[in-house]
Amino acid sequence: MNLELMALWGAIGVYALAGSLAIGGVVLRRLPQRWVFSLIVLGLTLHGVSIGLRWERLGHGPFITMYEILSSNVWSLLAIFALACWRLPALRPAAAIVVPLLFVMMVWLVLQSPRAGHLPPTYNTAWLYIHVGFGKVFLGAVLIAVGLSGIVLARLTRHGAAWFATLPADRQLDELAYRFLALGLIFETAMLLTGAIWAQDAWGRYWAWDPLETWAFLTWLLLAFALHARSTLRPAPPVGAVLAIGVFVLAFLTFFGVPFVTTAPHQGAI
Repeated sequence: MNLELMALWGAIGVYALAGSLAIGGVVLRRLPQRWVFSLIVLGLTLHGVSIGLRWERLGHGPFITMYEILSSNVWSLLAIFALACWRLPALRPAAAIVVPLLFVMMVWLVLQSPRAGHLPPTYNTAWLYIHVGFGKVFLGAVLIAVGLSGIVLARLTRHGAAWFATLPADRQLDELAYRFLALGLIFETAMLLTGAIWAQDAWGRYWAWDPLETWAFLTWLLLAFALHARSTLRPAPPVGAVLAIGVFVLAFLTFFGVPFVTTAPHQGAI
């Protein structure tokens, strides 16, 4: 238990250092991109050790309590961002927005109790991993779009224009954000479909309009609308950026708001 928490706190410290360097590099216009990327990878390693130790100790994955849900999502979101940065190094300056944005989840995480939760019998299925995995990739893709959108909006200010002057033009960033939103739509659609299959196996119904299902569908509609508007109306990059941020805000409420209105991570999961 102590080693598990020490690894988690070490990871959070490394993440904080990476975020601080990313912000400082942008403000000073000397972006330490390799250092930031390396620190994120180090933090992911420590965080992965913490999650793995807890998984081994409790015998189930990080899917039950709010502590586990926040921890696994911080890890998965940063892992997806790091993978995208490895494949597309041009994304690395977005760490100045993405990592500080996740500080909210990290603070929320450390305020939660690390107590063990009850594993519902309906969670003993491979569909859990498939469904949750699709959801994490969806949220990670949208988070990257938000990082790019944040740069576009920051450039509307005098300081932001100077801080991100060396990056590609707004239209190029907007196009890249659009591609990640499209990737997010694919994975959210897969998340909804696999969730319906799991629900049929677990509860004998594909859809029941419980709070999480309803909010997930609303998020899908907003994401589809944002993509449709982007492809047909061709809005200015700042407008597309606002739409991307709106999708992420609604998705965040969907993923992390439901535990406040139900006693289980998913309504009917007990």
